[in-house]
Amino acid sequence: MGNKLPAIIIVLAVVVFAVFSSIFVVNEREQAIVARFGEIRAVHTEPGLYFKLPFTFAGADTVQFVEDRAMRFDLDDIRVQVSGGAFYDVDAFVVYRIQDAERFRQAVSADIVSAEARLRTRLDSALRRAYGLRGFEAALSEERQSMMDEVASQLRTDAENLGLRIEDVRIRRTDLTQQVSQQTYERMIAERLAEAELIRARGREGAQRLRAVADRQVVEIVSEATRDSEILRGEGDAERNRIYAEAYSRDEDFFDFYRSMSAYAVSLSQDSDTTMVLSPDSEFFRYFRDASGGTVPVASGAQQPVTQPADEGADAAGDAAAAPQPSTPPVAIEPSTGATE
Repeated sequence: MGNKLPAIIIVLAVVVFAVFSSIFVVNEREQAIVARFGEIRAVHTEPGLYFKLPFTFAGADTVQFVEDRAMRFDLDDIRVQVSGGAFYDVDAFVVYRIQDAERFRQAVSADIVSAEARLRTRLDSALRRAYGLRGFEAALSEERQSMMDEVASQLRTDAENLGLRIEDVRIRRTDLTQQVSQQTYERMIAERLAEAELIRARGREGAQRLRAVADRQVVEIVSEATRDSEILRGEGDAERNRIYAEAYSRDEDFFDFYRSMSAYAVSLSQDSDTTMVLSPDSEFFRYFRDASGGTVPVASGAQQPVTQPADEGADAAGDAAAAPQPSTPPVAIEPSTGATE
């Protein structure tokens, strides 16, 4: 019995080792590829406990685990050229999943780094193609989603060849380069200045149109006012002449006297700078002659002598001496002083 104990322990150890070497566990985040001498024998995508042949038997099985969840890789700072010829810096990322573990192992030996390197090359090419067919504004508009869908569709064929499935493609950033940024800024300034000048031109055009309308209305209003004023002035002159004619017809002598007095007040006013040179026997001074002892007007313009009182003889004599004669030279009257020479 003592000689059999070591052999039993060895057998048990071998059995335990064989059992443990033939069992493997797949969790919910992994897939397992079972290969026998390099040839894929099975692929387990569901979580659970699985068995394989231990290496001590006729066939040696190996288990390779790969991810069974969505993964992401980023493509940073690539420079793309748009249809206008300008260059822009673009950042993007791809979300993918290992769909066919067997093909994935055959294509890249289940190496994630190699698979992402190949996808990165395809993504770079797809982004350049998508931007090259559009302008910069497309990445900032509603067309952005169609651009990402286009890039994803171009990646899917290459990804399927690697055993991958493209879940999503996103463009994170599209920025102007320094040179393009300055050019864009200058172009925006020029566009705004042109727009401002257009607005000013429209404003000047509107102002001229309003000014022309206002000037026409002013001319029309002034013309109408002038017409109305002339009508009113004519009516007033007609009424005045009617009143004058009526007054003249009532007492012609008084009307002549009143008109002469009005003419004296205007002509001999101190505010007037006019100098008149008239003959002393001028009809204009007839009422001065009458006031100084000459004759007074009667009906039909006739004149008759007027006697002076005795106590005014000296003044009358002086006035008689000053009475105008046909040969007497004219006198000059300064309205500002009223003196005669």
